[in-house]
Amino acid sequence: MIKEHSRRKLTFIDLFAGCGGLSEGFLASGHFEGLAHIEWEKPMVETLRHRLTSFWNHTTEDALRRVIHFDVQQTDALINGTDDGSFSGYGKNNHPDITRHGLNGLIGDQQVDLIIGGPPCQAYSIAGRAQDKDSMRHDYRNYLFESFVKIVDKFKPSAFVFENVPGLLTACPGDIPVTERIFSAFRKIGYRIREPEKLCNSLYTASHFGVPQKRKRVIIIGTNMDGGPDLDKIHETLDSIANPECEETVRTAIGHLPRFSPLAEKISRKGANVSHIQTDLIPVNFHTPRYHNSRDIEIFRDWINENMNRKPSEEKIAFYNNRIGKNSKHGKYRNLEWDKPSPTIVSHLYKDGLMFIHPDREQARSITVKEAALLQSFPNGYEFIGSMGHCFKMIGNAVPPKMATCIAEAVYANLHTVEVME
Repeated sequence: MIKEHSRRKLTFIDLFAGCGGLSEGFLASGHFEGLAHIEWEKPMVETLRHRLTSFWNHTTEDALRRVIHFDVQQTDALINGTDDGSFSGYGKNNHPDITRHGLNGLIGDQQVDLIIGGPPCQAYSIAGRAQDKDSMRHDYRNYLFESFVKIVDKFKPSAFVFENVPGLLTACPGDIPVTERIFSAFRKIGYRIREPEKLCNSLYTASHFGVPQKRKRVIIIGTNMDGGPDLDKIHETLDSIANPECEETVRTAIGHLPRFSPLAEKISRKGANVSHIQTDLIPVNFHTPRYHNSRDIEIFRDWINENMNRKPSEEKIAFYNNRIGKNSKHGKYRNLEWDKPSPTIVSHLYKDGLMFIHPDREQARSITVKEAALLQSFPNGYEFIGSMGHCFKMIGNAVPPKMATCIAEAVYANLHTVEVME
């Protein structure tokens, strides 16, 4: 007879891992173990290694092995390792065994149950296309999914999870819809995903999974046609977990954090200009506002006081142009609202926070790294390694961990092993 196996932890490889949002969600589910996490930006690599050692009980050497600092595009070298210099620039930041033997050496004879990841989205994003004269038709990032496909083909997991922006559904590099390219590439190696015309049903909203943010993302789930789980059942399970009626808000996420007040005059601390001071004495890591000049502080107050969020687009643009003396066709300001989810937290925060003005008019500032992380549903103790700019960038690029946990639950519910009993 057939009896369900006692459920071991299933294994995954995380590609384009960033600072670990997707990995964190899968690990937090309690059902999965991460065999390898691949990322090419050093602050993100260091952040993920630190998380594995400080919270997930890995040794320093183990974290060095599992979190690989490398460019996924160099797929053959990543899989096989190399002595020809392909790891140059990365090798000193990786365990020597990884440099020599790649994923093959790290994985060995371990079974890979799942591959997860979200290739960089700029080439698929509608905003990115609008800013490029060729609508990013020739951007190499359109084809990063091909590296994802190669690694799936190599390790033959039962399933994979591929996360990306909604713009992927309309991206058309080389005049061929990217959804058709992705569908064909995975079908060729023996994996089923939803047909291109049905991928619109794979668009999910983070706030439906307990994330205090209206973030929409395409979640492409693929299953091995040779014995993999039922794709439709995975989607049915994920759809059943989603709850549009249960939304966390900005207030529930960040309303408890210490407040700041603008200074009458800027001061300097450790060589950096400071425009705001905390109004109580309770320090919170990563909760320090970026510097804002007096003009911006006044604008932030007036923007909220005049309820500009609710005004028509032309009034928002006119507000910006009148206050800054520009002739822009785009509005540059937006404040968060206490009793709504946040808009999508984006990596552009590393440049400025003008579209993420704190909802408290008296504070007159943009959100902090801590606030961005909580709005992305990172756990309270999650520590980020790098400058403020790097932290904003990695948080904005991450998959919200709470959303990732829900995806993990849906996959796990349909991806268990069985054994034959006499």
